[in-house]
Amino acid sequence: MDRAPRILLVDDEQPIQTLLSFPLQKDGYEVVQASDGNEALARFSEQTFDLVVLDVMMPRMDGLEVCRRLRARSSVPIIMLTAKAEEIDKVLGLELGADDYITKPFSMREFRSRVKAALRRAGMRQSDPDEDHPIEALDLRIDPAKRAVTVRGAEVQTTYVEFEILAALARNPGRVYTRDMLLSRVWGDSAYRDPRTIDVHIRHLREKLELEAKEPEYIFTVRGVGYRFRDAA
Repeated sequence: MDRAPRILLVDDEQPIQTLLSFPLQKDGYEVVQASDGNEALARFSEQTFDLVVLDVMMPRMDGLEVCRRLRARSSVPIIMLTAKAEEIDKVLGLELGADDYITKPFSMREFRSRVKAALRRAGMRQSDPDEDHPIEALDLRIDPAKRAVTVRGAEVQTTYVEFEILAALARNPGRVYTRDMLLSRVWGDSAYRDPRTIDVHIRHLREKLELEAKEPEYIFTVRGVGYRFRDAA
């Protein structure tokens, strides 16, 4: 990347904007601010962003709707900021395609760590040729180079996180992954993160890939431990 990573920071409270912008700029990122959902979508249309940090609670158009609209047109990493009482919003945010969420109140150290990890993951998308070989199992084909998934001949749209979880499992058929292992694999670490996040993404993957989610062909639950992909045989 020839330019500094550009982050769209969306929050309707100016003190929060100021508080979060300063450490990001100090870390060398370019920060573009938006104070509501409509402004966020307008800014996003004007230039290229490497990350969007999005508050859930905003007037007029909330962060969940902004997330849905952004995800419909881009795979840009999205981190959602959510209050402790909004458990359902965290799940909804993940269902709508957010890559990560941070629960308020959070430390600046945690915030900077999450931003750095999200940008690092996005930068890895084009930089690991050893993991670009297509993976095939039954009627499922995963093409890491194109970040494409097809099942029974039909293309399946996955979020960045869903794709990473699926590829990690499929590259090691039969191997059992704990939730913490998958958190570390996808986000770089499992600190600050609820392991149930993985369950939401797995459920979403099953809805997209399996004919019958309760009788999966591809992703199996290992009770009390985690998940595994079907054995190669």
